[in-house]
Amino acid sequence: MRIDLERCNGCGLCVKDCPVAAISLQDKKAVIGQTCVECHTCFKVCPRGAVHDELVPVAGAKECNHCPVGCRIPEGLTGACGRYTNRNRQMLRTRPLLTYAEVAQELGPEPEMLIERPSITAIGAGGTYPDYMPAPYIVSHERDGVDVVTVVTEVPLSYSGLKVKIDTDLEVGREGAAISFEGRTVGMVETEEYGSKMLAIGGVNRLTGRHGFAAARAVAAIANREAVQLKVRGGAKLEIQVGKPPVIEGQMVEKMRVGCGSASAGLFATFFLDAADEVIVLDQHITSLFSHHASGRCLGLSPSGVELCFKQSTPGRYFGTHGKGWGGTDLADPLDIVSQVDISVTAPGSTLLITETTGQDAAMYVLGWDGKYQPTELTPKAREAVSALAETCQRSRVSAVYVGGAGGSARAGAVRYPLRLTRAVHQAKAVLTCGGSKVFVLPGGGITFYADVEKVRPGSFTWVPTPATVAPIEYTMRLSDYEEMGGHMEAIKPFQAEEPVPWNRCK
Repeated sequence: MRIDLERCNGCGLCVKDCPVAAISLQDKKAVIGQTCVECHTCFKVCPRGAVHDELVPVAGAKECNHCPVGCRIPEGLTGACGRYTNRNRQMLRTRPLLTYAEVAQELGPEPEMLIERPSITAIGAGGTYPDYMPAPYIVSHERDGVDVVTVVTEVPLSYSGLKVKIDTDLEVGREGAAISFEGRTVGMVETEEYGSKMLAIGGVNRLTGRHGFAAARAVAAIANREAVQLKVRGGAKLEIQVGKPPVIEGQMVEKMRVGCGSASAGLFATFFLDAADEVIVLDQHITSLFSHHASGRCLGLSPSGVELCFKQSTPGRYFGTHGKGWGGTDLADPLDIVSQVDISVTAPGSTLLITETTGQDAAMYVLGWDGKYQPTELTPKAREAVSALAETCQRSRVSAVYVGGAGGSARAGAVRYPLRLTRAVHQAKAVLTCGGSKVFVLPGGGITFYADVEKVRPGSFTWVPTPATVAPIEYTMRLSDYEEMGGHMEAIKPFQAEEPVPWNRCK
């Protein structure tokens, strides 16, 4: 890497972002030192284009192929990720492989099998208000000679909402865009996670805000797996139902992508090798150019003369653009991805396959003597590659995680010393469940949990016009631990699980 001193203005961005601290400022100009591993971070962050890539062989340097960056690491130095060091032209790991026993202490305590599940659920239990009164049902049950207690209540939670996951590469709206339900704002587009759009619905500020009732109803309806219509401001109309394919702008989405364009290049490299002379996988996040990609190079391909219009991330990987075109990009014509072709490198007659990550759309081209591609029929090998891609894609669906903050006053219905209950939950001495379903309790203060709504019986969630959503929650623990945290011992009733009776039958 070389710095153009005329262009460099000494802003220092390359110094801050260099992962190996190889760059310094001298006389207000960037200087690259001998510890450079050519990760190209400086090239990407420089706002003035002052960094130039000059491939000058360094004696003893070795290219690392353990990630797309492809650092060229001099002898004795470590790559940008800090994981691999070049020792005598061998990539050696910098950290030892650890056994489970060596990390067990950091994993935290596991709950006993005895208390992993509740004796009864809170579905149909009713609630307690004011919260100082004992929970509606506190039942004891002997398991393997140990007395176990379950405390249940249907609790109104102002601190609650949903994270909704929609499996699609279709554009739904900009991050942060407001989402409306029945014309009122109830959430926003949050982000994207590997082929899925993530929506945030509800939350305390929306529940207590102007459209709180609509937000509470939307959360309860989605959590109960009802069909709901939403509108993204400046974006798409959505019809969603947990467990079903999403409908976006009236179009049912059948498949979700198997991975980004780069992942697809690696997953189906052996198919792409025989499919065409060059393969492009169009994707709104990372588009891949196969012969330039690490997977193509590792299979013996030389980089073609094809150049793409997208911005390069690492060799063969390009940042896509969002839109309603192919692969969720803004390209209505897939061939527009090609900016130019060097026919001295890629000979006329060469074939090009362009496909989406879902394999639902694909096109084949042949290069003419004028350096332009012309459409042609997919070859059998190309069809085989596209079919393999499509068959590996999962069915698109909508899923949702209910987020509840149960660290508030409702704990008084379970115990007289609520902080002891909070600590017991985090120490796995008390297990929190939602409608009998296992939850993930977030670390830190209070009791905030995630529950997969598909594992909770439909109809279990409701709402009250405070406004808040109402969720069924249960705490299960050893009776001795329950007594220690000030449990309502006088309210305990024995439960006989063998009896095929309704959930609220206690003796």
